[in-house]
Amino acid sequence: MAENSDKNKPSGMRNVYAMGLVSFFTDFSTEMILGILPFFIVVGLGASRAVLGTIEGSAELVSYAFRIISGSISDKTTKRKPFIIAGYGLSTISKPFFSASSGWLDAFAVRATDRIGKGLRTPPRDALIADSVSIENAGKAFGFHRTLDQAGAIVGPIVAFALLQFIDIRGVFIASLIPGAIAILILIFVVKEVVIKKHPTANIFANMKQVVHGNKPFVTLLVISCIFSLGAFNFSFVLLKASDMGVEKNFIPIVYAVINIAHTIIGIPSGFLADRIGKEKVLLIGYGVFGISSILMVVLSGNALYAYLLAGVFGVYMGISETVQRAVIPRYVSSELRGTAFGLFSIVIGAGFFVGNVLFGFLWDNSGLASAVLYSVILTLIAMCSMIGFLRKYPENKISL
Repeated sequence: MAENSDKNKPSGMRNVYAMGLVSFFTDFSTEMILGILPFFIVVGLGASRAVLGTIEGSAELVSYAFRIISGSISDKTTKRKPFIIAGYGLSTISKPFFSASSGWLDAFAVRATDRIGKGLRTPPRDALIADSVSIENAGKAFGFHRTLDQAGAIVGPIVAFALLQFIDIRGVFIASLIPGAIAILILIFVVKEVVIKKHPTANIFANMKQVVHGNKPFVTLLVISCIFSLGAFNFSFVLLKASDMGVEKNFIPIVYAVINIAHTIIGIPSGFLADRIGKEKVLLIGYGVFGISSILMVVLSGNALYAYLLAGVFGVYMGISETVQRAVIPRYVSSELRGTAFGLFSIVIGAGFFVGNVLFGFLWDNSGLASAVLYSVILTLIAMCSMIGFLRKYPENKISL
């Protein structure tokens, strides 16, 4: 459980703003690529949807595996910033190598390297943000950070769209290096380390045991999150659906920009709402929006404009989920173990996400989109019912801070 001293922390929003700028330029770089990568892998490199799902799921699983390592070591060393720098640096350097890919295995290697970088940085970064503010302001801090992050995710696809009018896809991959380098400079010279108490446990496994021991609410939340992630599919499938609906190749980045615009718009409001009514309740809303977007994957067809509606709804889900699921953690875990907690949370949902994406792609290829969506909707309903039960068993006034 979080310590009482958390309530007395200063605002520390300066670090949140700085990390937001780092994420802005990093996502500027990343999203220049991700909006065109599914099309590049499936059409340019000849991979199937199942292979795309395997690439995305495996890359994310690799990312989540590294999160538990970096999170726990950052707890042990009480240093967050070195891991954050290493992670952002690796991602920035790796992405331009997509331009040299001649097959889907090459693309997978680059994607996995990029996600290793994300895995190294994410738990220490999230812990740094959580350590910079009080628990009462966690929703606002993560919402603000997420909004700046997603502002870059809006600019990136739009810039990619503009560049595609003059250069090919591989040239866009190389150009992504520029905003990534700016992010590294801000991280090194502006973001400040936060001093935390060193935890006495000796290794990763001891830290994980300490996080979960006697902490039934946190363990239950992990299980619910894993169930949901088993049914959650990656945005790449939304972009493939957009292509199937008649959106031209050069306009796919605009569909992706719509996802990110919706994601950005909902970020701060969902964070404030989470602080006001409870983070778990808002996470439940996010699950529901994902369920709606899943159904729209099947219901909407025959008009390219529908792709932008689907993208908007999916973006709202992503904005709620990715903002609030991180803001939930500080309620259950004290500051000196939050890096481990964020890493453990990440690897659990990452394992589920890997299985979910592989199965979704396989079902779409072999049984049709309707079967894949049915799978996702069933898992989503189970997760929603479980979260409702969780809220009844663990109302906020029963969790000691």
